[in-house]
Amino acid sequence: MRTTGLVLVAVALALGKSKAQDTTRQASPAQSNIALGDSLYAARNAQAALADYEAAISADSMNYEALWKAARSAVDLAEFDTDQPHRIGLYKQASAYARRAVAIHPDSATPHFHLARALGREALTYGPGTRVKYAKDVRSEALAALAIDSTNPGALHVMGVWNAEIMRLSGFSRFMARNFLGGGIFSQASWPNAIDFMETSVKYDPNRIVHHLDLGKIYQDTGDKAKARTEYEFVVNGPVTDYNDPHYQEEARARLAKF
Repeated sequence: MRTTGLVLVAVALALGKSKAQDTTRQASPAQSNIALGDSLYAARNAQAALADYEAAISADSMNYEALWKAARSAVDLAEFDTDQPHRIGLYKQASAYARRAVAIHPDSATPHFHLARALGREALTYGPGTRVKYAKDVRSEALAALAIDSTNPGALHVMGVWNAEIMRLSGFSRFMARNFLGGGIFSQASWPNAIDFMETSVKYDPNRIVHHLDLGKIYQDTGDKAKARTEYEFVVNGPVTDYNDPHYQEEARARLAKF
């Protein structure tokens, strides 16, 4: 009986070791790079995170997770890049990754949002005429994300900014967009829509300070300085979790200083 027991223990240990080895073998190079990228992203090291996500894509060009995460980090890096050509290149790279992710999983809100974000941020680097040309695709991708997940904070944010940016255009620019650039959708933009989308974004993701920053800008543009101040103060004192949060805090401080 004792010998049988020892044999059973030995078999169990061997099986356990085999399962552990199988688990190790199952962790592909792409998965390992994504895991590394995630840890770097959490540490707010966007450059290194992007490198690991791109390594994962090199190992597996159809890896959906690596593609949308690479798009996310590329936009993070581009947003405050002072080298304009490099900045635009990062946005285009992000859009390309996000489009590939959308093609793989068109039924997921996540890649649609990251494509909308990449296109929207790139549009803001150009003048009004070029921004108008991007507006349709930005809106289309954001609405595609919301059709899948109506509570997606990022897509709600994009729609809030979309409405605000259209309203910030001069009346002449909006007229030209509506009548000569096939931009009839611009007539649907309004400040109430901008406020509603952005407030809902904050509702579903209350601790992300970029939502509060852009909500503050919209309040300020619509003349509600008290609410704008509240949002800017939240940004200054809020949790730093995203790569560009220090930049957002700097902008909020600058805006508060002018009140």
